[in-house]
Amino acid sequence: MAPKLARVEPVAELEDSAPVDLASLAGIVGYPIRRAQMAVFEDFGRRFAPLDLTPAQYSTLVAIGDNPGRKQSDIGGALGIQRPNFVAMMDELERRGLAERTRSGADRRAYALALTLAGEALLLRARAAQAEQEAAIDRALGSNERRVLIGMLNRLAKLT
Repeated sequence: MAPKLARVEPVAELEDSAPVDLASLAGIVGYPIRRAQMAVFEDFGRRFAPLDLTPAQYSTLVAIGDNPGRKQSDIGGALGIQRPNFVAMMDELERRGLAERTRSGADRRAYALALTLAGEALLLRARAAQAEQEAAIDRALGSNERRVLIGMLNRLAKLT
């Protein structure tokens, strides 16, 4: 026989204008980090929409541009992108004519990555958009606090 559940009295509905109490979440490190990430990504989306780039695609183009000839597995691993997801992303970047894979001379099973001329041109525009976003963050936080925040976030990233 199933236990009887206690009847819960209905809670009085609050007015829509009453603020939602999030005080219990305010002191949890992950909550403001996630909210900040959402705000930064939303801003990124607005700035990068004309370039048709996601944050992961932008990071990949930067990593390839800064490390031409590196193996696909090296770039994907350094960015923390799972192999199947990285392969699919590279397929898309190749389809768009932004990057290319060539067989590695050292390991014929591996692919070396490089940007195409179109990829280099798009990355130049994307870096300018990123610089604008970083300047906006600088204005919001101040240069010193921005550097401190990046340092703290990098330390937190080592928790795993």
